[in-house]
Amino acid sequence: MYVPNPDDRSDNVEKLQRNIENTQANMRDSRETLRAYDNQMNEKEREKMIEKNERRREAIQGFREEIQDEVRDH
Repeated sequence: MYVPNPDDRSDNVEKLQRNIENTQANMRDSRETLRAYDNQMNEKEREKMIEKNERRREAIQGFREEIQDEVRDH
């Protein structure tokens, strides 16, 4: 018989914080790549990287809102 695992949310804040840190690191790497190779990139590649970093900023905001929800709920 299948018994689902209980919903353990005790480490959600830590996981969300780790996601924020990883996403910020990816943004830094992307900015460094843009600076280092900007003159070698075509406009489409550059735009894709810029747009991806914008989505990363939005994701970070979402992670922060989730952290606030978790803190409020506990």
